[in-house]
Amino acid sequence: MANHFPHDLKYSDSHEYVRVEGDEATMGVTDFAADQLGDVVFVELPSVGQRVEAGESVGSIESVKAVSELYAMVSGEVVATNSDVDSSPELVNEDPYGDGWLVKIRMSNPQELDRAMTADIYSSLVSGEQ
Repeated sequence: MANHFPHDLKYSDSHEYVRVEGDEATMGVTDFAADQLGDVVFVELPSVGQRVEAGESVGSIESVKAVSELYAMVSGEVVATNSDVDSSPELVNEDPYGDGWLVKIRMSNPQELDRAMTADIYSSLVSGEQ
């Protein structure tokens, strides 16, 4: 399966993405990460209202193969989590950029996104990992 990396997103080297809308960042894992994990069976997410720091673990994703940490790409306050992935964790595999999103964070420092990768740079990174 060819990986798809939407150009309107920003990416991290730990395979998370963010979609920025105003001061909110919607975060999830890339389809590359979902593909590498295999079938996702459980997702642990932070609590709404929790403050998070860029680079810190904010949850985990468990698959039939492994458990992987989920890292915040931006600092701020968690304003929403995707409750649909609690009952249907396979959404992470099926639609990582849509229904499989994980966390929404109200950013306290949007400049942190300056360190994130574009789709083209991220694509080059993962092409070396396959």
